[in-house]
Order: sequence, then C-alpha cells, then structure tokens
Amino acid sequence: MSDSARIRPPWWLKYVNKIMIGIQKLGIPMGENGPVILVVPGRKSGKLRSTPITPMVVEGKRYVLGGLPGSDWAANLRAAGAAELKQGKSTERVRVVELPPDEARPLLRLFPVGVPTGVSFLKNAGLVTGPNPDEYEALAGRCPVFRFDAVST
Repeated sequence: MSDSARIRPPWWLKYVNKIMIGIQKLGIPMGENGPVILVVPGRKSGKLRSTPITPMVVEGKRYVLGGLPGSDWAANLRAAGAAELKQGKSTERVRVVELPPDEARPLLRLFPVGVPTGVSFLKNAGLVTGPNPDEYEALAGRCPVFRFDAVST
C-alpha cells in the first residue's frame, strides 16, 4: 500500500507513547478494549519497537488502523508479518494480514464507534473532520488496516 503522503506525528506523541508503555508494563488495567502494546522488529535495524495501539474487535476478529499515512510502525508491521501484543503482564504472538482497500472500507466505517479515542487523533492530524463513517471509509488505501490472527501454540 502506498505511504506516499507521509504525515508527521505531533511532537508530543513520543512522550505519550512512553507513558502508555510504562503503564502497561506496570500491569495497570486499561480496560478490556483499551490499548495494547504492539512489539515488532524494525524493518531496517531489526531492533524491537514498541507502540501503543487500540485494536477494534469486529465479529471476534481484531483489527487496527495503521495510524498516520507513512507511519514507521505500520511499515515495520507490514514488513514483519507477525508481532507480539502485550497487555499488562500477558503477551500474545499474532500473525498480521494487511487488508486490501476493498476489504478495509467497511471496517473503516466502523472505526469511529469501535475506537472513539482515535477520532480526535485523526481529526487533529487533518485526516478527518469528525466521526463521519464516510470520511473514514475514504482513508482506505491511504491508511492501512491490519488484522491480527492468533498464532496457535
């Protein structure tokens, strides 16, 4: 998928992400549908990178909107094809499938309700004007959508 129109994250995001990762490491509950920590190797360095994300559950499957266009964590996830999801003290290995735009569109329409905390972030980034499902659907092909599939042990 194209990441040609990269949008720089706000200056404060790195600091907020560190706080969220710290809260998760302490095992402080963030709610059943709250954020998790995505751990994926960097596509160039191979070094493990951690990023807070909030998956959306639809019909028992977990999806995540790949953040801002051109985001490093989405590119790392795309390259790795697998990751770990950490929540508190538990860790789950997952396979990652990037959805084509046609499959992503109906899920993007559900995003404003499924992950309401993401609406203000995308609004502040200038990608949407509010929780309008049509605007989210229009992000298909610009912002990747990934599905997490559990890895059986």
